[in-house]
Amino acid sequence: MAAEFAMKSFGLSQRRACVLVSVSRTVFSYRPRFSELNERIRKRLKELASRYRKYGAWKFHKIIRREGVLVNHKRVERIYRQEGLSLRVKKRKKLKAAVRVPLERPVRANQQWSMDFIHDKLWEGRKFRSLSIVDTFTHECLALEVDTSLGGERVKRVLEKLALRRGLPVAITVDNGPEFISKVLDEWAYRNGVKLDFIRPGKPTDNPFVESFHDKFRDECLDEHYFSTLFEAREIIEDWRIEFNTFRPHRTLNGLTPEEFLRQQPQPGNNNLQPA
Repeated sequence: MAAEFAMKSFGLSQRRACVLVSVSRTVFSYRPRFSELNERIRKRLKELASRYRKYGAWKFHKIIRREGVLVNHKRVERIYRQEGLSLRVKKRKKLKAAVRVPLERPVRANQQWSMDFIHDKLWEGRKFRSLSIVDTFTHECLALEVDTSLGGERVKRVLEKLALRRGLPVAITVDNGPEFISKVLDEWAYRNGVKLDFIRPGKPTDNPFVESFHDKFRDECLDEHYFSTLFEAREIIEDWRIEFNTFRPHRTLNGLTPEEFLRQQPQPGNNNLQPA
């Protein structure tokens, strides 16, 4: 600062140095009150950004608040920009305007699940599939079953495991894939009183909840890792699923995790829901 330079170089008093460079003594004497807090936030942002490369300032702010640091989003966003951590925003292709019919949203957990497959490959080029099951009310990812082949019988076994741990939904939204229209799954659904709600052929937008989940799954997990073996892929994907349910803030849940959101819901006396 010019006033400090004048004081050190010419031996001037603080008052004379401030008059010389036209600086208020109040401004000269001001020291930031939250410099220590800023450095703490700066350090934590760098740690989070190195671990969660696809998270933005909004999620980091929620995580820092959750850790007990009472700071508003403006301070976090300012430091986030100063450190050059901002994400590149992909420009979306403009589509022709169309009349949108709002989907009926569930009002409680286990009312509706969404189920679909997503594909990826190992480092050597071998392909594998992942069965995704999502509760459309709590946004929980209930299961991510990974294998090179997942038929109707395997889908049924996954659902039976979920039934023991969490109970079964009223309906499951699925597409018209061979695994979902199979006799095995149809018989299981009839026996357990679960409705299989099939979307229109060729209309994945009829199942937007699992499609939205797959966007996050692809962006934050599949595209971030090379999988050398199927065993490694299962471990990494399961770790991400748990993190998605218990750590990642969700904008549509007001910054809560699915686990926190589920705990806030009134639980029926005869259905003890547990986070999957």
